Amino acid sequence: MKLRDYGDMNLQELDVMKEIGSIGTSHAATALSNLLNKEVRITIPAVQILGYNDAVKQIGQEEQIVGATLVQMTGDINGIMLFLFNMDFANTVFSKLLGKTYSSFRDLDEMANSALTEIGNIIICSYINAFTRLVGLDVSMSVPSSAINMLGAILTVPIAEYGYITDKLMYCNADFVVEGKILNDWLLMLPDIDSLNRILGKLGVE
Repeated sequence: MKLRDYGDMNLQELDVMKEIGSIGTSHAATALSNLLNKEVRITIPAVQILGYNDAVKQIGQEEQIVGATLVQMTGDINGIMLFLFNMDFANTVFSKLLGKTYSSFRDLDEMANSALTEIGNIIICSYINAFTRLVGLDVSMSVPSSAINMLGAILTVPIAEYGYITDKLMYCNADFVVEGKILNDWLLMLPDIDSLNRILGKLGVE
């Protein structure tokens, strides 16, 4: 039976999405490793179906300032990928690419903002390319858009996008580990329901 809502997913379907998350995040870690010229590993992937309030609590605090990069998927899969990161993650990138760090997101200059947009795009594209090859689907990706805002405000984007269908988010994530240091980041893969059914069907889960 086809899913009508993220909340309809059973344990087998969640395990399949966890495996996709593991493959996608591993490829994203490789891309980040090549960019930083440092070893990058990932923690054990997690897949959860969360409401808006639970998603905020899982990631941080509603008023916490975070960075975000968003890419829209079209084609065989329609939906969005949202990559969220904190200042610790951002400064790890800045230290390597720009040779300096910043005290807060409010202090970022144009060069720093461009670097974060490109990093987010590389991570998201690596993730999407990995799992679409696995499932044999063709996906086009939009030009990335980035924002610095409160976590609660940023998470309203996927809720507004799919709120007419569901009040749930699919939280699919693994942290990056750079030189033994865990960098908290959050990657939300949010296909629409038709696309989610298509992915599961391609992997033999009906």
